[in-house]
Amino acid sequence: MMDRAALRLILLSVFLISASLHPVKKKQDVDIYSFYINSTVTSRYATTVITSRVANTLNESQEIQFEVKIPKTAFISKFRMTIEGKTYDGVVKEKQEAQQQYSKAVSRGQSAGLVKSVGRTLEDFKTSVSVAAFSKVTFELTYEELLKRRLGKYELLINAQPMQPVADFKMDVHIQEKPGISFLEVKGDLSTGDLANAIKTTRADKDAWVTFYPTRDQQTKCQSCGENGLNGDLLITYDVERRNPKGEVMVSNGYFVHYFAPSDVPRIPKNVVFIIDRSGSMYGRKIDQTRLALLRILSDLDEDDHFGLITFDHFVDTWKRELLKATKQNLENAKSFVKKIREEGTTDINAAVLAGVDMINRHPREGTASILILLTDGDPTSGETNIERIMANVKKAIGLKFPLYCLGFGHDVNFDFLTKMSLENGGVARRIYEDSDADLQLQGFYDEVAVPLLADIQLKYTGGTNLTKTSFTLYFNGSEIVVSGQITDNSVESFSTEVIAVSKGNNVTYQDTVMIKDPSDVPPENEDFMQRLWAYLTVKQLLERQVLLKGQEKEDEEKEALKLSLKYQFVTPLTSMVVTKPQEDEVEVADKPKEGKEEPELRLSTELSLTIHVSYSHFLFSVAGPSPTIADDTDYGT
Repeated sequence: MMDRAALRLILLSVFLISASLHPVKKKQDVDIYSFYINSTVTSRYATTVITSRVANTLNESQEIQFEVKIPKTAFISKFRMTIEGKTYDGVVKEKQEAQQQYSKAVSRGQSAGLVKSVGRTLEDFKTSVSVAAFSKVTFELTYEELLKRRLGKYELLINAQPMQPVADFKMDVHIQEKPGISFLEVKGDLSTGDLANAIKTTRADKDAWVTFYPTRDQQTKCQSCGENGLNGDLLITYDVERRNPKGEVMVSNGYFVHYFAPSDVPRIPKNVVFIIDRSGSMYGRKIDQTRLALLRILSDLDEDDHFGLITFDHFVDTWKRELLKATKQNLENAKSFVKKIREEGTTDINAAVLAGVDMINRHPREGTASILILLTDGDPTSGETNIERIMANVKKAIGLKFPLYCLGFGHDVNFDFLTKMSLENGGVARRIYEDSDADLQLQGFYDEVAVPLLADIQLKYTGGTNLTKTSFTLYFNGSEIVVSGQITDNSVESFSTEVIAVSKGNNVTYQDTVMIKDPSDVPPENEDFMQRLWAYLTVKQLLERQVLLKGQEKEDEEKEALKLSLKYQFVTPLTSMVVTKPQEDEVEVADKPKEGKEEPELRLSTELSLTIHVSYSHFLFSVAGPSPTIADDTDYGT
């Protein structure tokens, strides 16, 4: 029989094991006593400011972290920290100059930081600073973006994850749209449970306000919230009134923006060819979700559409040699073919895309719009495998007659290759994430290009200069064409726009004149938004175009994009934000991540045995003490 001493020892051991498995919750030694998010949307251009005020409640100094998530489409334009009455501003510099400043700090044995990473729709901004005992720090981050219209609505996505319940949490959103707001809806994780009661919306003719003031208790009660407080997104969707089919033109301080989104035109019947990768790497859920998405998409085709199906591995298999009309019987037969798609073999992208081009070219139809959609999850591994030759072959075959859209499934795909091939042929590339909703992502993309309304769109502006893109292959229902530029003569009283396009079987022209001297609808505090909108859109398009250029042309585009990024203090792939912190000029560098191949974990060898996860962008990290051992200074994904 067990003696009492042994029994006490066992009970004590059980208690210790239990205590180690369920540690006593430590008292919070960092207090985020205020967290404000303020977003102002003026004519689709959103400027969001996140301000976090934090107190160190310990009687010794400690590192305090600031981490927020921002939309991938946004540019960070301002960051500052205020500690003990002194403000430290981030400065946007050319990437190489920022690297040199960073390297100097590292050579002096000081620490520098990592301020970037990527999620599915959001990017991570993370930094930390040492704060003295019982002292406070204020972090302030500003980012800007032009909201894009998809499927008839704009989306403003705001993430909140302060890592603890906050006594004073406020989110204020003000949307101002000159033509008026047609509808407004608030969704997302942060609108569930008790949090729904913390959301208030107010509407006027041209304005809408959304406030979100959850109590500490409410911050722990939503689908994705818990004892660490808020954790999720608030998604505000809206659209504007569209009384003028010629579009909406706004003019302010020598700049203009033209939003063109007519809906009063008949849809153009389309010829669509789906080119589906069925190679071995598509095994399992990928091919299952692809089949499911294709079955739904086929059900959505209109009867006057024509369609084709091509599947490929190292062989190319066409369902039918020609495009078929989307009759009920043809669609049923096509669905039977889709259900039998099986994965095997390697990947011959070149032959598959050329087969799709040939199918469309052999069956031209007047008054229709043709579209190629490629879905693949890997690199070309059979047939023609040289990427440059594949792109040249495809470009020659298409000849800019119709767009090619490339959908890259997962992170193993060569997304840079798909991006270039799409852009060269008037389309775009989109990543499809390997999640449970991949089939919905595929169908969602198709929905965006399902209803072409206009083709060969050309926009002209008398007296306009430094224009953003003015030529578009197709305009789809639910989307929007946006052009911005400068006005050459501010003394003129009116400004004229002209849009020439091909509608269903005939040419159409939209002409409009706006009075420049009319009182501005823009509040004084937002008067520079038009100029910043123009700069944002110009930089985005320059960065997109230079991907396709070489030599001097590429250099010129990069120089122009860099000049604007520096002038407007945008953190873009060509610039970095340098943050000099109070600890002996300690330096951090924030870069703009790039959508690309997910990088493997990178291990650094130091006496501190650090492991850092790196993805998508240039990596800059060092710690005080012995220098990390890094194999090379590779520019990850940029």
